[in-house]
Amino acid sequence: MYDVLIIGGGVAGVSCALILGSAKNKHFVADKKIGIITHQKASSLQQALFNNAYGIPAGKTGAQLLSESLEQLSMLYPHIDQIPREKVCEIQGSFPEFTVVTNKNTYKAKAIVVAVGYSDTFNIPGLMQFVEPHPKAVPEKNRIWLRNVDHKVSDGIYVAGNLAGYRSQLSIAAGSGASVATDILTEWNNGAHSQSHDKI
Repeated sequence: MYDVLIIGGGVAGVSCALILGSAKNKHFVADKKIGIITHQKASSLQQALFNNAYGIPAGKTGAQLLSESLEQLSMLYPHIDQIPREKVCEIQGSFPEFTVVTNKNTYKAKAIVVAVGYSDTFNIPGLMQFVEPHPKAVPEKNRIWLRNVDHKVSDGIYVAGNLAGYRSQLSIAAGSGASVATDILTEWNNGAHSQSHDKI
């Protein structure tokens, strides 16, 4: 049983995982089991080139970032389970026990973070009741979002990145994933506001 299972290995999903991973020494995180399904094949970053994202050297490609971010997560926070080459097909159940069905396996989770693309090809039974037209995309692109309030779709279901209703910018998606992580940390800390910082 995962305490949280992140669905999506793009900017928002990995950003969420990095923050949760960095909080491993906090007393309220020490016993938590965290996983991330790192499917990246459909990520819009595959064709991206970055010259305008804070902290990222100009000329960095999205494909490089996708690979490097998972390597960083693995190197710094190996306690987070990375589940590669699986695609989520269905979400069953409700809080506090979800069943995440992929094309290869089934996982149990108390909470999930949905951080996949916002294309109208999105089709994950168990989440379709939350799908609406994206509020910050041009209508002809047929983008969608999961209806939410401050990233929370319903009890135990969070959404991050473009699918949360944000515009398609790497910095925004990264911040969205980080924001979800701090909300989860706060929940684990019995509602006391929490974040995770490293210091020199």
